[in-house]
Amino acid sequence: MDGPKVLVVGVDGSTTSLRAGAYAAGLARRQRSRLVVVYVARPGAFVGLAPGAAALAREADHEFAEDLRRQAEEAATSVGLKISFQEVYGDPYTELVRVADEVGADGVIVGASMRAGHRFAGSLAIRLVKTGKWPVTVVP
Repeated sequence: MDGPKVLVVGVDGSTTSLRAGAYAAGLARRQRSRLVVVYVARPGAFVGLAPGAAALAREADHEFAEDLRRQAEEAATSVGLKISFQEVYGDPYTELVRVADEVGADGVIVGASMRAGHRFAGSLAIRLVKTGKWPVTVVP
């Protein structure tokens, strides 16, 4: 087989991440690659301030991830693509690198950051590119 065997795409529900997911699905289908869809839930800054808030936030993140999983699986089925979906918890950069290493990714696909400050301070995509382990595709 010529081309990537395993692709990892990060999704968080943002417009650009959903575009990245669609792009990754099309690429995986055309290249006959395995697609690993990763949702990274992040701990909130104020979660520790209220008793029980961490558990509620975690449950909300899980419900959101399950909705993304359903959407991804439905879209994949409609184009004849098999995917795996991973819900992880932590820093998006750290977790995407970990998952990509674990699955032996040949490429990582993410959506462009919508935050204005990331143009100057750096974004997830820039950090992934600087890692230099695999090609990184950034979808606007």
